[in-house]
Formats: sequence, C-alpha cells, structure tokens
Amino acid sequence: MSNAAFIQIHPETPQERKIREAVEILRNGGVIIYPTDTIYGMGCDIHNARAVERVCQIKGVKPDKVNLSFICSDLTHISDYAKIDTPTYKVMKKALPGPFTFVLNATSNVPKYASAKKKTVGIRIPDNNIALMLVKELGNPILSTSVRDEDEVIEYSTDPELIFEKYKNLVDAVIDGGPGNNVASTVVDVNNNFEVLRQGAGDIEQYL
Repeated sequence: MSNAAFIQIHPETPQERKIREAVEILRNGGVIIYPTDTIYGMGCDIHNARAVERVCQIKGVKPDKVNLSFICSDLTHISDYAKIDTPTYKVMKKALPGPFTFVLNATSNVPKYASAKKKTVGIRIPDNNIALMLVKELGNPILSTSVRDEDEVIEYSTDPELIFEKYKNLVDAVIDGGPGNNVASTVVDVNNNFEVLRQGAGDIEQYL
C-alpha cells in the first residue's frame, strides 16, 4: 500500500474541495484519520464492512469486541441508529455538539458487524467543523475509534504529522486539522441513568 494522502484542512473554515477529497476516499472504502473536538479519530463509512474490518485490524481488535462509535452531524437522524426517549434527547440536545460519547440501545439500522454481539452503539457529535462537514458530505455517520499512542505519558496522538508518519502505510488519508487534544470524550451510559463509563473532556453533570 502506498503512502496515505496528507490533507491539510482549515479547522475553522474547512475548504469544501478538501472535504470532498476526503469523503471520496471514504466512499471508495478508505480509512481516514481525522480531527474531532477531543482527540484524533480513525474512521470509515459505517456501511462499508470491509473498511470497518480494516479499522479493527489496524487497532488489533476483533470487530465483535471493539467499542465503536458513530460520528453524526446532528441529532436529526439519531433515531435511525439509536433508540432514544424524550428525557435522553433533551440531555443530548444540551450537551451536543460536545466532547461526549453517548451509549444508547442500537436500532436494526446499525450495521451488524458494528454492533456484532453488542446491542448498543456510541453516538458522537463532536464540536469540530471538519468532522461535522465530513459526515454531512458523506450523507451518513462515520465510524470512529480513537488514535492511541504507545507513549506511556501521552495516551493519545495529538500531532497530525507524527500520526501521518506512524499510520501512512496503514490508512488512506490523514487530515491535518491542527493539533488535537490528548483528553478523550466522556463516555456516558444513557441506559444506566447517565452513568459515566469514562471521564474525559466533558462534564455531563451540568446537563442533567
């Protein structure tokens, strides 16, 4: 596999041409690394089973073992993929876009490999223009998993150029949207009274 594309996109005002370039890669079954409002994520089109398998291979996990989240552009289509009641919707509407992953019961629209034996799905709407524009342009959610760093001190990779060096032979594109954070999203289990499964960048208490 040849080197991945290194696509520099302006974080505040993403260039549409470059967004389309990245989305074309996703449509063709590619795997990309892209910025979110927390850490850099690795992802693909959720409806491309082979691309999802590749993401799992790169992460070194089996598809039925991995905790995958979906990046959505807003709450409009959330009920296509997750069962959501009114109180939950109200909390999510206040907290999103933001640094949260909400774990919800999955609907039958969630591709089987992505939920494999799991009945739940993580939903993310990051406060990041590049990620949101990618999803909008693609027309359906992007699968998302964090790009971790082997470094003991820094748990997550934050420098797009270093990420590119590390992953250029594994993925099809790395989007440089400026330095990432090294604190992940806060994971919240909606079914268990908004229990925090992983404390990250967001404080869910203020939205409850």
